[in-house]
Amino acid sequence: MGKAADWLREERRNVLGHWTAFCLDCGAARRWFEDFEDEVPETCSCGGRILRRCPECEAPFMSTFAVDCEECGAKLREPELLGMRIRREAKR
Repeated sequence: MGKAADWLREERRNVLGHWTAFCLDCGAARRWFEDFEDEVPETCSCGGRILRRCPECEAPFMSTFAVDCEECGAKLREPELLGMRIRREAKR
């Protein structure tokens, strides 16, 4: 992506939250800022576990649609949730 896209992505993160967390059961997501990580709940209102860092390397997630950790490649969750693909397959 070009410099304009990188700038926009960074600006969006500065306004909405630097990182994202998601429920492993229902897929609900929320963005969070580094200084307020402790305010992200451990469980969702549905009762599912909210994941905000990789269980293997503790890296935070930039994308709500992450299925693998960008840092270490560890699997975060299955690529389908509630019968739908979380992330489209990359075009070849």
